[in-house]
Amino acid sequence: MTGRRIAITGANGFVGRVLTRVLMEQGTPVTAIARPNTTCESGVETKRIESLDSITPETFADAQTVIHLAARVHVMRDADTNPLAAFRATNVEGSLRAADAAVRAGATRFVYVSSIKALAELDSGRPLKETDERRPPDPYGVSKAEAEVKLLEFGARTGLEIVIVRPPLVYGPDVRANFLSLMNAIAKGFPLPIGSVTARRSLCYVDNLANALALAATHLRAASQTFHVTDGDDPSVADLARSLGRHLGRPARLVPVPVDVLKFAGRLTGKTAQIDRLTGSLRVDSTHIRDVLGWRPPVSLDAGLAATARWFLATRRGTR
Repeated sequence: MTGRRIAITGANGFVGRVLTRVLMEQGTPVTAIARPNTTCESGVETKRIESLDSITPETFADAQTVIHLAARVHVMRDADTNPLAAFRATNVEGSLRAADAAVRAGATRFVYVSSIKALAELDSGRPLKETDERRPPDPYGVSKAEAEVKLLEFGARTGLEIVIVRPPLVYGPDVRANFLSLMNAIAKGFPLPIGSVTARRSLCYVDNLANALALAATHLRAASQTFHVTDGDDPSVADLARSLGRHLGRPARLVPVPVDVLKFAGRLTGKTAQIDRLTGSLRVDSTHIRDVLGWRPPVSLDAGLAATARWFLATRRGTR
Protein backbone atom coordinates (compact mmCIF):
# COMPACT_ATOMS: atom_id res chain seq x y z
CA MET A 1 0.00 0.00 0.00
CA THR A 2 2.81 2.44 -0.80
CA GLY A 3 2.86 5.20 -3.37
CA ARG A 4 -0.93 5.51 -3.55
CA ARG A 5 -2.63 8.84 -2.92
CA ILE A 6 -3.61 9.72 0.65
CA ALA A 7 -6.22 12.36 1.49
CA ILE A 8 -5.95 14.24 4.78
CA THR A 9 -8.88 16.08 6.33
CA GLY A 10 -7.88 18.95 8.59
CA ALA A 11 -4.62 19.21 6.65
CA ASN A 12 -4.18 22.85 7.66
CA GLY A 13 -4.01 22.05 11.37
CA PHE A 14 -1.21 21.51 13.87
CA VAL A 15 -0.84 17.79 13.07
CA GLY A 16 -2.13 17.98 9.51
CA ARG A 17 0.65 20.21 8.20
CA VAL A 18 3.38 18.03 9.70
CA LEU A 19 1.70 14.87 8.41
CA THR A 20 1.45 16.37 4.92
CA ARG A 21 5.16 17.17 4.97
CA VAL A 22 6.10 13.69 6.21
CA LEU A 23 4.06 11.97 3.50
CA MET A 24 5.37 14.22 0.75
CA GLU A 25 8.95 13.59 1.89
CA GLN A 26 8.21 9.86 1.58
CA GLY A 27 7.09 10.42 -2.02
CA THR A 28 3.40 9.78 -1.31
CA PRO A 29 0.88 11.78 -3.37
CA VAL A 30 -1.25 13.80 -0.95
CA THR A 31 -4.56 15.62 -1.23
CA ALA A 32 -5.01 18.18 1.55
CA ILE A 33 -8.63 18.74 2.57
CA ALA A 34 -9.12 22.04 4.37
CA ARG A 35 -11.51 24.91 4.87
CA PRO A 36 -11.33 28.05 2.71
CA ASN A 37 -8.85 30.74 3.73
CA THR A 38 -6.57 28.34 5.63
CA THR A 39 -2.94 27.56 4.90
CA CYS A 40 -1.65 24.11 4.03
CA GLU A 41 1.87 22.95 3.18
CA SER A 42 3.21 24.53 0.01
CA GLY A 43 3.11 22.39 -3.09
CA VAL A 44 0.37 20.03 -1.92
CA GLU A 45 -2.79 19.45 -3.96
CA THR A 46 -5.55 21.10 -1.95
CA LYS A 47 -9.33 20.81 -1.98
CA ARG A 48 -11.46 23.27 -0.04
CA ILE A 49 -14.64 22.40 1.83
CA GLU A 50 -16.83 24.61 4.00
CA SER A 51 -17.35 21.89 6.61
CA LEU A 52 -17.65 18.13 6.98
CA ASP A 53 -21.26 18.54 5.86
CA SER A 54 -20.01 19.39 2.38
CA ILE A 55 -17.75 16.35 1.93
CA THR A 56 -18.63 14.26 -1.13
CA PRO A 57 -17.00 11.26 -2.82
CA GLU A 58 -15.32 13.71 -5.23
CA THR A 59 -13.47 15.18 -2.23
CA PHE A 60 -11.52 11.93 -1.99
CA ALA A 61 -11.20 11.17 -5.70
CA ASP A 62 -8.17 8.95 -6.50
CA ALA A 63 -7.29 8.47 -2.82
CA GLN A 64 -6.76 4.93 -1.59
CA THR A 65 -6.56 6.03 2.04
CA VAL A 66 -8.14 8.84 4.04
CA ILE A 67 -6.56 10.10 7.26
CA HIS A 68 -9.28 11.90 9.19
CA LEU A 69 -7.89 14.64 11.42
CA ALA A 70 -10.71 17.18 11.17
CA ALA A 71 -12.55 17.43 14.48
CA ARG A 72 -14.15 19.69 17.02
CA VAL A 73 -11.36 19.87 19.55
CA HIS A 74 -11.46 19.81 23.31
CA VAL A 75 -11.64 23.25 24.95
CA MET A 76 -11.40 24.16 28.63
CA ARG A 77 -14.31 26.59 28.63
CA ASP A 78 -16.91 25.49 26.11
CA ALA A 79 -19.46 28.25 25.49
CA ASP A 80 -21.87 25.96 23.65
CA THR A 81 -25.11 25.40 25.58
CA ASN A 82 -25.07 21.70 24.57
CA PRO A 83 -21.42 20.75 24.11
CA LEU A 84 -22.07 17.02 23.73
CA ALA A 85 -24.46 17.63 20.82
CA ALA A 86 -21.93 19.96 19.20
CA PHE A 87 -19.11 17.43 19.61
CA ARG A 88 -21.29 14.62 18.25
CA ALA A 89 -22.30 16.66 15.20
CA THR A 90 -18.69 17.04 14.10
CA ASN A 91 -16.77 14.18 15.66
CA VAL A 92 -19.35 11.43 15.22
CA GLU A 93 -21.70 12.36 12.39
CA GLY A 94 -19.03 14.29 10.51
CA SER A 95 -16.59 11.38 10.75
CA LEU A 96 -19.21 8.92 9.51
CA ARG A 97 -20.00 11.27 6.64
CA ALA A 98 -16.33 11.36 5.72
CA ALA A 99 -16.03 7.57 5.91
CA ASP A 100 -19.09 7.13 3.72
CA ALA A 101 -17.68 9.53 1.12
CA ALA A 102 -14.35 7.72 1.27
CA VAL A 103 -15.79 4.29 0.58
CA ARG A 104 -17.99 5.68 -2.21
CA ALA A 105 -14.89 7.23 -3.75
CA GLY A 106 -13.17 3.85 -3.79
CA ALA A 107 -10.85 4.31 -0.81
CA THR A 108 -9.97 1.11 1.00
CA ARG A 109 -8.67 2.43 4.32
CA PHE A 110 -9.81 5.13 6.75
CA VAL A 111 -7.42 6.18 9.53
CA TYR A 112 -9.33 7.86 12.33
CA VAL A 113 -7.28 10.07 14.62
CA SER A 114 -9.03 9.72 17.96
CA SER A 115 -7.74 10.67 21.41
CA ILE A 116 -6.73 8.90 24.60
CA LYS A 117 -9.72 10.75 26.09
CA ALA A 118 -11.90 8.18 24.33
CA LEU A 119 -10.66 5.84 27.07
CA ALA A 120 -10.01 7.93 30.16
CA GLU A 121 -8.68 11.11 31.74
CA LEU A 122 -6.36 9.25 34.12
CA ASP A 123 -4.81 5.81 34.26
CA SER A 124 -5.88 3.28 36.88
CA GLY A 125 -2.45 2.44 38.25
CA ARG A 126 -0.99 1.09 35.00
CA PRO A 127 -0.55 2.45 31.47
CA LEU A 128 -3.73 2.43 29.39
CA LYS A 129 -3.95 -0.29 26.73
CA GLU A 130 -5.95 -0.33 23.50
CA THR A 131 -8.12 -3.14 24.88
CA ASP A 132 -9.19 -1.23 28.01
CA GLU A 133 -12.86 -0.37 28.41
CA ARG A 134 -13.83 3.06 27.10
CA ARG A 135 -14.71 5.38 29.98
CA PRO A 136 -14.52 8.85 28.44
CA PRO A 137 -14.43 11.68 30.99
CA ASP A 138 -16.16 14.54 29.16
CA PRO A 139 -18.27 15.40 26.08
CA TYR A 140 -15.20 15.54 23.85
CA GLY A 141 -14.07 12.09 24.98
CA VAL A 142 -17.60 10.71 24.65
CA SER A 143 -17.78 11.93 21.05
CA LYS A 144 -14.42 10.36 20.21
CA ALA A 145 -15.41 7.05 21.81
CA GLU A 146 -18.76 6.99 19.99
CA ALA A 147 -17.04 7.79 16.71
CA GLU A 148 -14.66 4.86 17.17
CA VAL A 149 -17.52 2.43 17.78
CA LYS A 150 -19.65 3.68 14.90
CA LEU A 151 -16.73 3.74 12.46
CA LEU A 152 -15.81 0.16 13.33
CA GLU A 153 -19.44 -0.85 12.72
CA PHE A 154 -19.39 1.06 9.43
CA GLY A 155 -16.21 -0.72 8.38
CA ALA A 156 -17.67 -4.11 9.21
CA ARG A 157 -20.70 -3.33 7.00
CA THR A 158 -18.84 -1.87 4.03
CA GLY A 159 -15.43 -3.52 4.03
CA LEU A 160 -13.64 -0.21 4.57
CA GLU A 161 -10.52 -0.84 6.66
CA ILE A 162 -10.78 1.26 9.81
CA VAL A 163 -7.59 2.09 11.71
CA ILE A 164 -7.89 4.00 14.98
CA VAL A 165 -4.97 5.98 16.39
CA ARG A 166 -5.18 7.43 19.91
CA PRO A 167 -2.48 9.91 20.93
CA PRO A 168 -2.20 11.53 24.36
CA LEU A 169 -1.17 15.20 24.61
CA VAL A 170 0.54 16.20 21.34
CA TYR A 171 3.20 18.90 21.44
CA GLY A 172 5.72 20.49 19.11
CA PRO A 173 6.30 23.73 17.21
CA ASP A 174 3.04 25.70 16.87
CA VAL A 175 1.55 23.98 19.93
CA ARG A 176 -1.22 25.90 21.70
CA ALA A 177 -3.39 25.60 24.81
CA ASN A 178 -1.96 24.36 28.12
CA PHE A 179 1.45 23.35 26.80
CA LEU A 180 2.06 26.82 25.40
CA SER A 181 0.82 28.36 28.67
CA LEU A 182 3.32 26.23 30.59
CA MET A 183 6.20 27.42 28.40
CA ASN A 184 5.07 31.01 28.79
CA ALA A 185 4.98 30.69 32.57
CA ILE A 186 8.44 29.11 32.70
CA ALA A 187 9.93 31.68 30.32
CA LYS A 188 8.54 34.54 32.41
CA GLY A 189 9.87 33.06 35.63
CA PHE A 190 6.49 32.55 37.26
CA PRO A 191 6.55 30.23 40.29
CA LEU A 192 4.69 27.00 39.59
CA PRO A 193 3.17 25.03 42.50
CA ILE A 194 4.00 21.63 41.00
CA GLY A 195 7.32 20.79 42.66
CA SER A 196 5.70 17.93 44.60
CA VAL A 197 3.64 16.53 41.71
CA THR A 198 5.03 13.09 40.84
CA ALA A 199 2.19 12.08 38.50
CA ARG A 200 3.54 10.83 35.18
CA ARG A 201 2.07 11.80 31.81
CA SER A 202 2.57 10.29 28.38
CA LEU A 203 3.27 12.74 25.58
CA CYS A 204 3.57 12.54 21.81
CA TYR A 205 5.78 14.80 19.71
CA VAL A 206 3.90 15.92 16.61
CA ASP A 207 6.48 14.47 14.21
CA ASN A 208 6.25 11.12 15.98
CA LEU A 209 2.48 11.11 15.59
CA ALA A 210 2.76 12.06 11.90
CA ASN A 211 5.27 9.27 11.33
CA ALA A 212 2.98 6.74 13.02
CA LEU A 213 -0.04 7.91 11.02
CA ALA A 214 1.88 7.57 7.77
CA LEU A 215 2.73 3.98 8.73
CA ALA A 216 -0.84 3.22 9.83
CA ALA A 217 -2.05 4.48 6.45
CA THR A 218 0.18 2.15 4.44
CA HIS A 219 1.16 -0.91 6.45
CA LEU A 220 -0.80 -4.06 5.57
CA ARG A 221 -0.92 -5.23 9.20
CA ALA A 222 -2.52 -1.98 10.39
CA ALA A 223 -5.94 -2.89 8.96
CA SER A 224 -8.70 -3.00 11.61
CA GLN A 225 -6.27 -2.18 14.42
CA THR A 226 -6.32 0.39 17.21
CA PHE A 227 -3.01 1.94 18.21
CA HIS A 228 -1.75 4.16 21.01
CA VAL A 229 1.13 6.41 19.96
CA THR A 230 3.52 8.03 22.46
CA ASP A 231 7.13 9.15 22.75
CA GLY A 232 7.73 6.12 24.97
CA ASP A 233 8.91 8.23 27.90
CA ASP A 234 6.47 9.33 30.61
CA PRO A 235 7.91 12.27 32.59
CA SER A 236 6.43 13.54 35.81
CA VAL A 237 4.74 16.91 35.56
CA ALA A 238 7.58 18.47 37.55
CA ASP A 239 10.27 16.83 35.40
CA LEU A 240 8.51 18.03 32.25
CA ALA A 241 8.67 21.60 33.55
CA ARG A 242 12.34 21.18 34.47
CA SER A 243 13.19 19.85 31.02
CA LEU A 244 11.37 22.71 29.32
CA GLY A 245 13.15 25.20 31.57
CA ARG A 246 16.52 23.73 30.62
CA HIS A 247 15.77 24.04 26.91
CA LEU A 248 14.31 27.52 27.36
CA GLY A 249 17.41 28.65 29.21
CA ARG A 250 15.27 29.63 32.18
CA PRO A 251 15.19 27.14 35.06
CA ALA A 252 11.61 26.38 36.05
CA ARG A 253 10.67 27.88 39.44
CA LEU A 254 8.90 24.93 41.05
CA VAL A 255 7.29 25.38 44.45
CA PRO A 256 6.83 22.08 46.36
CA VAL A 257 3.18 22.52 47.33
CA PRO A 258 1.78 19.24 48.73
CA VAL A 259 -0.69 17.56 46.40
CA ASP A 260 -3.37 17.48 49.12
CA VAL A 261 -3.09 21.26 49.43
CA LEU A 262 -3.45 21.66 45.66
CA LYS A 263 -6.57 19.50 45.71
CA PHE A 264 -8.03 21.49 48.61
CA ALA A 265 -7.38 24.72 46.71
CA GLY A 266 -9.08 23.18 43.69
CA ARG A 267 -12.21 22.46 45.71
CA LEU A 268 -12.25 26.00 47.09
CA THR A 269 -11.90 27.58 43.65
CA GLY A 270 -14.18 25.23 41.74
CA LYS A 271 -11.23 23.83 39.77
CA THR A 272 -11.25 20.28 41.08
CA ALA A 273 -11.20 18.76 37.59
CA GLN A 274 -8.19 20.84 36.51
CA ILE A 275 -6.25 19.97 39.67
CA ASP A 276 -7.09 16.28 39.31
CA ARG A 277 -5.70 16.35 35.78
CA LEU A 278 -2.58 18.12 36.99
CA THR A 279 -1.91 15.76 39.89
CA GLY A 280 -3.10 12.46 38.36
CA SER A 281 -1.15 10.09 36.13
CA LEU A 282 -2.08 9.44 32.51
CA ARG A 283 0.35 6.85 31.20
CA VAL A 284 -0.35 5.26 27.84
CA ASP A 285 1.01 1.92 26.64
CA SER A 286 2.23 2.14 23.03
CA THR A 287 3.81 -1.29 22.73
CA HIS A 288 1.05 -2.56 20.39
CA ILE A 289 2.04 -0.38 17.44
CA ARG A 290 5.68 -1.27 18.08
CA ASP A 291 4.93 -5.00 18.10
CA VAL A 292 2.50 -5.08 15.16
CA LEU A 293 4.02 -2.49 12.82
CA GLY A 294 7.58 -2.34 14.11
CA TRP A 295 7.14 1.38 14.75
CA ARG A 296 9.58 3.35 16.87
CA PRO A 297 9.31 7.09 17.61
CA PRO A 298 11.94 8.77 15.40
CA VAL A 299 12.28 11.69 17.85
CA SER A 300 13.05 11.28 21.55
CA LEU A 301 11.13 13.17 24.22
CA ASP A 302 14.13 15.35 25.01
CA ALA A 303 14.74 16.17 21.34
CA GLY A 304 11.05 16.97 20.87
CA LEU A 305 11.03 19.30 23.87
CA ALA A 306 14.21 20.97 22.60
CA ALA A 307 12.66 21.58 19.16
CA THR A 308 9.51 22.97 20.74
CA ALA A 309 11.53 25.28 22.96
CA ARG A 310 13.56 26.54 19.97
CA TRP A 311 10.34 27.36 18.14
CA PHE A 312 8.97 29.14 21.20
CA LEU A 313 12.10 31.25 21.63
CA ALA A 314 12.23 32.10 17.94
CA THR A 315 8.56 33.13 18.03
CA ARG A 316 9.16 35.38 21.04
CA ARG A 317 12.12 37.05 19.34
CA GLY A 318 10.00 37.59 16.24
CA THR A 319 7.27 39.41 18.19
CA ARG A 320 9.54 41.85 20.01
